[in-house]
Amino acid sequence: MSISINSPSSMPTTIDSGNSLMVAVISKNQQEIEGEMALQLMEAAQLPVPQPIDNSGHNINTTA
Repeated sequence: MSISINSPSSMPTTIDSGNSLMVAVISKNQQEIEGEMALQLMEAAQLPVPQPIDNSGHNINTTA
């Protein structure tokens, strides 16, 4: 099945349903990947912050 579109001559004038379906599937897969990445980011933000083991590097010498 093919749908005609009124468009300038530089644009494609038909849309092939097979290509449209392939683009839709790729788009859906991309959205799922981005959703998983967002969930991982939210889960990582909930982890407790590790405490420093010693004071090394925490004291700043302010005298010149």
